[in-house]
Amino acid sequence: MASPLSRRKSISYSKWGYFFIAPFFIVYAIFSLFPLLSTFYNSLFENYMNGLNQVGPTFVGLKNFQTVLNAESDMMRYILNTFIIWIVGFIPQIFFSLLLASWFTDIRLKLKATGFFKVVIYLPNVIMAAAISMLFFAIFSNIGPINSMLVNAGILSEPYKFFDHEGSTRLIIAGINFLLWYGNTTIMLMAAIMGVDPSLYESADIDGANPTQQFWKITIPLIRPLLLYTFVTSLIGGLQMFDIPNIITNKQGSPNRTSMTMVMYLNNHLFSKNYGMGGAVSVVLFVVGAVLSILVFYTMRDKDAPKKSIKKKKGANLL
Repeated sequence: MASPLSRRKSISYSKWGYFFIAPFFIVYAIFSLFPLLSTFYNSLFENYMNGLNQVGPTFVGLKNFQTVLNAESDMMRYILNTFIIWIVGFIPQIFFSLLLASWFTDIRLKLKATGFFKVVIYLPNVIMAAAISMLFFAIFSNIGPINSMLVNAGILSEPYKFFDHEGSTRLIIAGINFLLWYGNTTIMLMAAIMGVDPSLYESADIDGANPTQQFWKITIPLIRPLLLYTFVTSLIGGLQMFDIPNIITNKQGSPNRTSMTMVMYLNNHLFSKNYGMGGAVSVVLFVVGAVLSILVFYTMRDKDAPKKSIKKKKGANLL
C-alpha cells in the first residue's frame, strides 16, 4: 500500500521559468518583432507624401527593391562607403584593444594604476557621439587648432580643408568610431582573457613558450567566442553608422557623397516620408547584415569542434 507522502502530487516548478522569461518575449514582440515585420510589409507598397497629398499605400510588390538596387540609386556605393569607414576604424580598434587587454591582464608586467587607465580608456564611450563629432569638426575645421599648428610650424602654407577631401573625411569619421569603442572592446577582452585558466600559461612557461607564442596558441583560441561576438556586434554597429557622419558632413555625405552611409540614405527616405522606399532600404540593410554575420560565424567558427564531439562520443561509448 502506497504511503500518503508518495500519493501526494509532486510540485512542478518548470512553469515558473516561462513566467519569468515572458516579459522579455512580450517586450521583444511589441518593440522589435512587430516593427520588423511591419517594415517588410511596408516595403511592398508605394507610400509617400507628394506635397500635402498622400500617395498610396498601393501594393507594388518588389518594385521598391528594383528601384533601390538600381545603379542610379547608388545603393551599392553607400554600402561600400559604410564598409570602408567601418573597417578603417575597426582594424586599429581590435588591434589596440587586444594589445591593452593583454598588457593589463599580464601579472608579469606588474603595471601600476591599472584601474585609472581602465577608466581613462573607457571614458570616451560615455561621451555622446554628437558632442565628440562637433568637437572633431571644430578641431579639424579650416580655422581649427590642427590647421593653425600646421601653418604656424611651416608644414603647410595654407589651411588644409580636411572635410573637402574623401580620404581625410572618412579617416576622421573612422577615428571617432575607434575612439568611442576601443575602450569598451578592451574591457570585454580583458574579462575574456582573465577567464583563461592560469595553469595553461604556467605549463607553457615550463615548456619554453615565449609570450608571443602563448598569445597566439593559448589566448586567441580560448577567447575566440568573445572575439566573434565583438566582430559581429561591431559589424552591425558599423552598418548602422549614422550620427557621426551625419553631423560631420552636415547630412550631405560630402565630399560628393563619399561619406554617405546606408542609414543616412535610409534617413533621407524617411525624412521625405517615402515609407515604401525606406522599408525597402531597411530590408536590404537587414539582409546585408545577416549575410555578413553568417560569413563571420562561418569563417571564425571552431573547425575542430565536430572532431572533438566525435572523440567525446567515442570515449563515452567505450566506457
